[in-house]
Amino acid sequence: MTGPAPVPRIGSFAAAAIFLLALAARLAAVTWAGWSTVAFGDGPAYVFAARELVRTGHYPIATEAFYFRAPGYPVFLAAVTLGRPDRIAAAKAANVLLGALAALVLAALSARVFRRRGLAIATGLAAAVHPGLVSLSRDVASEPLFLLLLLAAGFLLLAAADRPSSNLALAAGIATALAALTRPSALVLIPFLAAPLLDRRHPMRARVHIAASALLGFALALAPWTLRNAAVFHEFVPVNDAAASAFYQGNSDWMVRFYRLGSRAEYLAWSRAMFSDLESQTARLAREGRTSVSDRSRYFVAKTLAERAQDPEGWARLLLRKAWDFVRPYPSPLFWPRPLVAAVGAVESIVMVLAAVGLAGEGRRGVRAFSLAFLAVTLAAHVVFIVVWRYRIPYWDPVLLLYAAPGGARLIGR
Repeated sequence: MTGPAPVPRIGSFAAAAIFLLALAARLAAVTWAGWSTVAFGDGPAYVFAARELVRTGHYPIATEAFYFRAPGYPVFLAAVTLGRPDRIAAAKAANVLLGALAALVLAALSARVFRRRGLAIATGLAAAVHPGLVSLSRDVASEPLFLLLLLAAGFLLLAAADRPSSNLALAAGIATALAALTRPSALVLIPFLAAPLLDRRHPMRARVHIAASALLGFALALAPWTLRNAAVFHEFVPVNDAAASAFYQGNSDWMVRFYRLGSRAEYLAWSRAMFSDLESQTARLAREGRTSVSDRSRYFVAKTLAERAQDPEGWARLLLRKAWDFVRPYPSPLFWPRPLVAAVGAVESIVMVLAAVGLAGEGRRGVRAFSLAFLAVTLAAHVVFIVVWRYRIPYWDPVLLLYAAPGGARLIGR
């Protein structure tokens, strides 16, 4: 009985081609967007947090009037700009490099999953020019760092299960924790670190060691920040205090009104009004002495549930609308020019069809089940809270690209 095929080497020439193509595509995107401007709405908050960290040596208690952002990207921003977060060009250059490296890691992940060099190279090249992934690197945003950490965690966890290796599993847990410290939505991925328990290639004792090492790595990397939050807020706050606010933004009457918007001008007016209302409610809570994280969380969750209890059928429709917003292949016409919406939608649609073919074909059943569960859990986690199409890209698009290459090869083979 023959064992599994060895993991192929991509080769230095192919790796360089993937990296340089990805680099060129992202440099072009940043040049088109501008090297000195911050157009992304969350960008100023990241710059402020990094600046305060450099100035005071402490992370700020609040980066907006109603919560503080996860620390991962502001810390990275302070480091790559050498303590000058206002160097926007340096921050964007760092994101370009992160995006190019992510394309390489995705190619390496494909090589380990499918054991076919051609598929790995095709996946890397597709990731290099994929519109969604390229768009992540064009501004001061956390997604490029998050994407690289998430892909690294997946690669390390799979490699740990294949060998098996407790050290690689520990590294996978650390990478997952760093991803969660960059985007707290990654906290829902904790159970996936125990996936090696289901790998029947190894004795149960080995599986337990791998899963335990991954969970230990996660806990060790996350604990210092969680303990910091406990010391500052005297409460259990794993990453940041934005969960209840996000739940309110994504499910309150404000989100119902969002789906009635018909133009960018209406969206801008809605956004100003919504955030102004959120700020005024937070200020009122402060005047009432309800300043703790738990006080604010209980208030916003209770207010959201009270609003939706008035229209439970409408809430079901809202959740379905949010689910479609997450999975649809095109970005919102409220934010993007219509020709770009059509072009990106066409590319994403092709990738989705090919990925569906790839997922339905032969392959490593365990990895396929893991991938499908990953897609389902990340969809559900965002629909429950708040959906922005941009949030989908670092979670779903790497998985879709991973299976699009074998899907295309299968169709060509037919």
